[in-house]
Amino acid sequence: MKDENIYFFKQLLTEQLETLLGQADIVVHDLVEKENETSPDLVDRASFESERGIMLRVRDRESKLIRKIQRSLENLENGRFGICEMCENEISTERLKARPVTTHCIVCKTKMEALGR
Repeated sequence: MKDENIYFFKQLLTEQLETLLGQADIVVHDLVEKENETSPDLVDRASFESERGIMLRVRDRESKLIRKIQRSLENLENGRFGICEMCENEISTERLKARPVTTHCIVCKTKMEALGR
């Protein structure tokens, strides 16, 4: 991979990571704040619990994405970024721009999805 692409993806992934980590702090803070606000109204409490469940599911997805971004940054450092884990061919720059945390080329990912069905 060319040096300018490495720099581009490092910047992109670092920005995404910082954004997600910043959002995580806000979500945790909001959940703690709302947890401390107890409402005697059952409808309000049910609404809070539903919102909390949604927030926790979103947070879980974000934490998985954070791990993928961290792994991609490690791969950038060790020279494995942009290399398909299955066929070891280079992943296209267009695919990496669309999904920088991908670890499979489009051919292998298509095969994996076809087998999964």
